[in-house]
Amino acid sequence: MYSLPNALTILRILLVPVFAVAFVMPGDAARIVAVSVFALAAISDWLDGFAARKLKAGSDFGRMLDPIADKVLVGVALMLLVAEGTFARPTNGTLSLLRLVPALIILSREILVSGLREFLASTRVKVAVTAIAKFKTAVQMIAIATMLMTPLADEYLPGIPAMSYAALAYILLWVAAALTVYTGVIYFRSGMRHIRPGPSEGASLEDA
Repeated sequence: MYSLPNALTILRILLVPVFAVAFVMPGDAARIVAVSVFALAAISDWLDGFAARKLKAGSDFGRMLDPIADKVLVGVALMLLVAEGTFARPTNGTLSLLRLVPALIILSREILVSGLREFLASTRVKVAVTAIAKFKTAVQMIAIATMLMTPLADEYLPGIPAMSYAALAYILLWVAAALTVYTGVIYFRSGMRHIRPGPSEGASLEDA
């Protein structure tokens, strides 16, 4: 429980409220802190997996907590971005929808998969993380970080037109949503094979 990978996972969870507070504070400095904290938390997701493999320090506690930490970080970030788009510019309905729809897709998938994962755990089906699941998580983190930087594009990314950067941020967010749907469908199709009446034997399932 107190290994380095688990400590990094716990750190990721503890960084979420720090990120949220920095996000809602006014000013560019606060937004830079929010982006930096989110980036640190996202990098810790890769580091804890890397440390677990290199140190052979994987544990049931880490396997349980790691996906929870990812979902909390992504969920809070998406809710804050949607709230910002809705309440800061309430007249721009199109931009609000461009954030709201992919955010709802991602959050809905994570909730549904969490429910299926909990059921499968009760039937002793083991869930392994696949390469495409890791890629999906990486794209989500990059998309959210890019979206967080959008208000700072004019001043801190002078080589990129603000409109072009914003378009890139929205495209990445929709790509992340598409990958979320794709991996969710794969996961559910695999999981449905283990749903049957009566007692079942232990099995394994890859988490896409």
